[in-house]
Amino acid sequence: MSGVATVVGSGSWGTAMCGLLAAHVGEVRLWCRDPELAVAVNRDRANPRHLSGYRLPDPVVATGDDARALEGTDVVVLALPSAHLAPVCRRIAPHVPADAPVLVLTKGVEPGTGALMLDVAARELGGEGRLAVLSGPNHAEEICQGKLSAAVLAAREPGVAERLRELVVSPSFRVYVSQDVTGVEICGAVKNVVAIACGVLAGRGAGDNALAVIMTRGLAEIARIAAALGADPLTPMGLAGMGDLVATCTSRHSRNRAFGEAFAHGETLEAYEARTRMVVEGARAARSVAELARRHGVEAPLTLAVDRVLHEGLPVERAIDALLGRRPGEEFYGIVPTQGKENA
Repeated sequence: MSGVATVVGSGSWGTAMCGLLAAHVGEVRLWCRDPELAVAVNRDRANPRHLSGYRLPDPVVATGDDARALEGTDVVVLALPSAHLAPVCRRIAPHVPADAPVLVLTKGVEPGTGALMLDVAARELGGEGRLAVLSGPNHAEEICQGKLSAAVLAAREPGVAERLRELVVSPSFRVYVSQDVTGVEICGAVKNVVAIACGVLAGRGAGDNALAVIMTRGLAEIARIAAALGADPLTPMGLAGMGDLVATCTSRHSRNRAFGEAFAHGETLEAYEARTRMVVEGARAARSVAELARRHGVEAPLTLAVDRVLHEGLPVERAIDALLGRRPGEEFYGIVPTQGKENA
């Protein structure tokens, strides 16, 4: 094996991604914003803050030095919270080789601009054609143990997708390629919002039927937003959509689902993130996806409800009443050519 890969971001997903890359390249550099964390990772061969029981493979070397992390690298993987993506990309841009493909693992929609994460990274790093995104039912806690998972890797340039695919695929991590960057990104952002809604209802004692309703109506919401942005209508039905939605809404590893349950029991977003040292991306996405949906005239009742509950103080009971007060109509409105009929 030869070559160098750089993972920017030392959270759970970045840590697990190091293991996938280490099977295909000679050196994996893990960039840590905190230099002290890099020292601990190199000393203990484990990340003390995330996946602490996972021993990192020998090719992985952590560093807090931007230039050291990126000098001569063959590929860059961005595993950052959505709020940090733009500033960190701006910081490292002078050191990213112009010909290195960039794989974006971050999920979300930029507040204010409505930009998806690939476009945010491209704006700061340049070279949009070399960028790709990856999404699917990919809990890092299972991937680092070699448990079966799969993902969709989407790039506007097919050659970039194939090149990156070969660097992360394994017998237990199946990777499919796509050119529908927009669809994959919308799926990754909105499913986190739906997972919070599932968590809130589960925390209030809702049954399996209710959670299935939220997931399937959430999937329809994802598909409407994706369709409005010109995405392939099949993408939400695949791994990036339905696959990731099921995992995020039901898994004990899902921070968005877990936060929803904690919120239902009275814990605030700030308290939950401080306690778990995890970023609840769905809480940020609720606001930015709601803005995006309004901008494109898309009905997104679940997203708007979560946004109002989290950011405007709307009581959960009133949000539920408002959702149940909507008259059911055509199931797939806004996705297939039946728009204009009464909705649900």
